[in-house]
Amino acid sequence: MAKESKLITVQCPCCEAELHIDPATQAVIRFEAHEKRSPLANFDTAYEHMQGSAGRREDAFQKSLESHKNQADILSKKFDEMLRLAKENPDAPPPKRDIDLD
Repeated sequence: MAKESKLITVQCPCCEAELHIDPATQAVIRFEAHEKRSPLANFDTAYEHMQGSAGRREDAFQKSLESHKNQADILSKKFDEMLRLAKENPDAPPPKRDIDLD
């Protein structure tokens, strides 16, 4: 008669499922999938969540739009400053580029 061994219960770190393993055979005897609970209990909560995410998306878009509007001005000011420094010190070596560091 086969000797009964107690099953070892292990929780999967990825999917949080429970694995019941027989130590004698080192085989998975039983698998219980993790039941995911819905974070939204009802339709009203889901609607409020979706309305809030729409506002967050709009805010992120507006910030991105403003940074792109100002980007041309910022780049031209940086160029003008570097050109002024180059004209003041014509004998100075050019600044190092990222590609020159390899």
